[in-house]
Amino acid sequence: MIRAVLFDFNGVLVDDEPIHLEVFQRVLAEEGIALSAEEYWARYPGLDDRTCFAAVLGGAGEPVTVPRLMRLMARKASYYQERIRRGGYPFFPGAVELVRTLAAGGRMLGVVSGAQREEVEGALRQAGIVDRFKVLVTAEDVAESKPDPEGYLKALESLNSQPPLPERLLHPHEVLAVEDSPAGLAAAAEVGFPTLGVAHTFPVGRLSRADAVAASLRELTPEGLDRLFAEVSRR
Repeated sequence: MIRAVLFDFNGVLVDDEPIHLEVFQRVLAEEGIALSAEEYWARYPGLDDRTCFAAVLGGAGEPVTVPRLMRLMARKASYYQERIRRGGYPFFPGAVELVRTLAAGGRMLGVVSGAQREEVEGALRQAGIVDRFKVLVTAEDVAESKPDPEGYLKALESLNSQPPLPERLLHPHEVLAVEDSPAGLAAAAEVGFPTLGVAHTFPVGRLSRADAVAASLRELTPEGLDRLFAEVSRR
């Protein structure tokens, strides 16, 4: 049985990858660097801002220094918040409903994301579900972004150590990771979590690392997830 569910944020709960592309392009254009949509979708979803900026700068032969990365990240965060203030966080259909249903059924919930904590908390507050989540692991909490498993390892530790404490320790096979990117799926699999790939960002063929794949969150239920992953565990 699935006792806890860990969600990625961008591309799983919130449909803001197009916004991230737009503001990445805006910041980089101000630096004289072009980033095509094709390159972004092929390489960068699932990675944190620091990793993305470092990769783009390095590929363009530009200096990659910590002060420069910090400036670019701060500018991107400012532009992102401008967009969100105009239109709010665009949640995927079914995302908020699934979170509420899982929490009502006693499942522990968390977010493991390369997004900034301000963005994650702001979105969850907007939807009225921030109190449903026991654990938030964001960009500020890890040294390495996905596909490194650091974020998922921290989340498992927090699920087991933060109050309210579980009646018994959670083991990795009882914690479902919901991801939309190959990098995220690789990070979760390395910890031993069962994985659900959601084809919001990438086609099903790019999510072959997942134990199971869903087209969206809209039709998912706690009971359905239990049945699906009971079948997966018997393979």
